[in-house]
Amino acid sequence: MRSILMAEYRRFLNTCIWSLAGWKACWASEKTLRQWTVVNGLSIALALYLDLSGLERAVIIAFGLLVLAVELMNTAMETAIDYISRDLHPLAKKSKDAGSAAVAMTAFAALFAWIFILFG
Repeated sequence: MRSILMAEYRRFLNTCIWSLAGWKACWASEKTLRQWTVVNGLSIALALYLDLSGLERAVIIAFGLLVLAVELMNTAMETAIDYISRDLHPLAKKSKDAGSAAVAMTAFAALFAWIFILFG
């Protein structure tokens, strides 16, 4: 049992290390990730400053983190497409545009959460 727990602990630790490496790589190369991080920092600060319930704060923070997660997935997809080929192709464009649209839709969801919490 102890060896199983140690193996799971090592696996979890490696997952954390690889996740941090992914964040650092994207941070270094993706201006949009840095921009969304700043926006989320301001959003979190405002959510903590305003008189909101714990649930409202949780919704704001969760949507902000979701925007960052989708941005990271979009970056991963674009990087894989660029690795496969740098040639312009309609399917590559469609895929990259869809990833960008996914980030935009998630950002709109976060914006709507703010609107409904403040004015709903």
